[in-house]
Amino acid sequence: MRISVVLTFILLSASAIAQNYYMFVGTYTKGNSEGIYVYRFNTNNGGVVLLSTIKTDNPSYLTISPNGKYLYAVNENDTVGGVSSFVFDRGTGQLHLLNRQSSEGADPCYVTEDRSGRWVAVANYSSGSAVALPVNPDGSLNPAAQVIQHTGRGADPVRQSQPHVHSTVLSPDQHFLCVSDLGTDKLSIYRFSADRKIPLSSIKDSVVSLDPATGPRHFVFHPSKPFAYLIGELSGTVDAFTYTSSTGALKRLQRISSHPPAFKGQIGSADIHITPNGKFLYASNRGDANSIAVFSIDVNGKLHAKGFQSTLGVHPRNFMIDPTGRFLLVANRDTDNVVIFSINQQTGLLKNTGRQIKIPSPVCLKMVK
Repeated sequence: MRISVVLTFILLSASAIAQNYYMFVGTYTKGNSEGIYVYRFNTNNGGVVLLSTIKTDNPSYLTISPNGKYLYAVNENDTVGGVSSFVFDRGTGQLHLLNRQSSEGADPCYVTEDRSGRWVAVANYSSGSAVALPVNPDGSLNPAAQVIQHTGRGADPVRQSQPHVHSTVLSPDQHFLCVSDLGTDKLSIYRFSADRKIPLSSIKDSVVSLDPATGPRHFVFHPSKPFAYLIGELSGTVDAFTYTSSTGALKRLQRISSHPPAFKGQIGSADIHITPNGKFLYASNRGDANSIAVFSIDVNGKLHAKGFQSTLGVHPRNFMIDPTGRFLLVANRDTDNVVIFSINQQTGLLKNTGRQIKIPSPVCLKMVK
């Protein structure tokens, strides 16, 4: 009996530990924000506890290293931006600055690290460039080793008068980097080689041209099938593609609106994510909508609209799905709140849990176990 009690205690303790993830929130710091906020997130009930904060300028997009030891943040600035590296203390839940390097461009807005931990790729929005920075063994950053400058313009004379690189997303096999350019309506695919001093190279027929005034923003690969999806900021649409992993080629198979058919307001779509099980895709809409579009993913990769959920705030610039696929969290920048929704596992529809985090100008959410 005593052994049984001990085993039950151990199992319950392990379960309790497994419930908790660290959550990082990047913000705009022009107001009262401290910079990056670190929370503990409980995946059983959606509960959140603040652990620490660290000051850094406009950490508007974050990424966590594959080993969970380091965090990288862009420092968005309209002249010369930066990229900061931090080491994460799992014992205390605190971040400590390692160093900061120039992003070699203005308004860096996206950062990702490759699975080997050797490279960080950054998107400079105002400069229209993609940049690769080498990572040292201790997690700190070296100056940029490669800057790829885009050229051209799009159909919108106000928003697309020049290139605006908005995301740098690595393929699941890490062989390609997909670069979305809002300003030119193009999605460029570069070959990525982590073991080379200059990691990015052009490949034949690697530029996908989108419909005029799409404004390609964020891009996501399906977690287990050869499909990929792109959200258009200006068009308020999601483009679905088939993906060939051997060549990096993308072939469009669908375009679908991220708004209801009768929607007539201002459009400003932003972010896109897929549940870990690959069954549902979500897209955030700013402008007058302030909503999350819910789609189911068919076996052939096509999307079917399931519904639209208010974000219970204004300007949902970024959102995330927790690693268990049970919760969706939305960062509403202009109402200073992160709203926590539960995900219906059968329908994909969202339900307000009643839990919110009050935080100044939240714009990016990431988690690590």
